[in-house]
Amino acid sequence: MEDNPPISPNLAILVSIIAVSTASILIKMSSAPPLSIASYRMLFSTIILSPYFFYNSGPSKIRQLGLRGSLMLILIGLILAVHFASWITSLNLTSVASSVIFVHIDPIFVTLISHFFLGERVSMRTIIGIILGISGATIIAIGDAGLGDLNLYGDMLALIGGIMLGLYILGGRTLRQKLDLTTYVTPVYFTSAITLLTASILTETQITGFSTKEYVLFIIIAIVPMIFGHTVYNWALRYVEAPVVSLSLLGEPVGASILAYIFLDEIPTLMVILGGALTLFGILITVYKRQ
Repeated sequence: MEDNPPISPNLAILVSIIAVSTASILIKMSSAPPLSIASYRMLFSTIILSPYFFYNSGPSKIRQLGLRGSLMLILIGLILAVHFASWITSLNLTSVASSVIFVHIDPIFVTLISHFFLGERVSMRTIIGIILGISGATIIAIGDAGLGDLNLYGDMLALIGGIMLGLYILGGRTLRQKLDLTTYVTPVYFTSAITLLTASILTETQITGFSTKEYVLFIIIAIVPMIFGHTVYNWALRYVEAPVVSLSLLGEPVGASILAYIFLDEIPTLMVILGGALTLFGILITVYKRQ
């Protein structure tokens, strides 16, 4: 972990929370297919970051990683593609509140993976937190099931997105110790963009012919929640522990739910509020000890 970062990591994380909280609202404003939104989000993000990548001698730094490191970057890009494809699709099927709560259950998966694959010990407090988190998620799922199968399917897609987000954060924690920000995220975003565009073509999803409004939304989604959100907390991974970043991102469910109420007139159901509170509390307990 490096000392003397150019700006406060805590400030950077706060900026990222505010930025990512806008993602679900901006996505809901678009009428484009989920895969198209995800593809352009990653494509425009790659284009924006590419000049910095080449200016900082990114290609030569990637070569220094060797085959194993390069393959790891590709794998993380694939994981990120699955995360966005599943989560953005979930927003078409379930509420913003349910979706962002499920997708941010990733600290539980970070903890479990750290225990089973990295050999980190799990305390009783952590086990209780995991049980509470899963119980809260179950309450949300039960409540959404009563609203129809599509809502429950959306919850499951968001959960898959959460699992992928946990893997993405863990993978980034390792490589961010070796690479500067743009050298790390640009090839990851590029791999994700190519994967999503390929998936769009294979599934015959529309990827051209959108209105000017849609393209403007794609660019805003790339700049605000992607560059100032995901990219900024990727920077923070170089200075703080992965679970701390995961914990801080719990601000998104709160922020996104408030924005959904203001701009989309979405009011969370009682089951979502109760289950969401229990889930967030469980995640808080899970991660707190690890800090």
